[in-house]
Amino acid sequence: MAAVTTQAKRADARRNIEAIVDAATALLAVNPDASVQDIAKAAGVGRVTLYGHFDSRTALITEVATRAIAQTEESLRDLDLSGDPREAMAQLLDATWQLTHRFGAIVVAAGQALPPDELRRAHEGPAKRVRALLRRGRQEQKFRADMPVEWQITTIQAVLHAASGAVHRGEIAAADAPRLVTGTVLGALAAPAGS
Repeated sequence: MAAVTTQAKRADARRNIEAIVDAATALLAVNPDASVQDIAKAAGVGRVTLYGHFDSRTALITEVATRAIAQTEESLRDLDLSGDPREAMAQLLDATWQLTHRFGAIVVAAGQALPPDELRRAHEGPAKRVRALLRRGRQEQKFRADMPVEWQITTIQAVLHAASGAVHRGEIAAADAPRLVTGTVLGALAAPAGS
């Protein structure tokens, strides 16, 4: 009988964790400042239960951001990035923006709550794809090679995050963001004339 009770508790705990993460994802996507109280209420659990699974708001945001990035990685996995590196980068940026926009203000919440090293680690998977494309573009002299690849990746991430924040604050329209992101990034990556 004790094994059945333990299994039932574990199942309840898993359901609570998923309810908390789902509620946090939904609320943080529209409000990066959503409180633990709001998240617990939306998940149908008490604050004590939430804190029993996530010892801080930062730990919860880390889980939400990690899952959002994993879903992004899964969505981008089959993207065909062959062909001209600039066109491939534009396609990757557009697809990445659509996902960034879908997750909305989670990007803003993660940027506010997570230390830079943790945020960088969360981006490692998606950064591999960008890194490979940048290296190929540099070899084909389509992208500038006079600055470190890692700086270029940081710049791309910063532009995507800035666009997400600007849309959230109402500074730019969501419909304009893909064009602005792509134009800004490709402009920053463009190989200098005659290189």
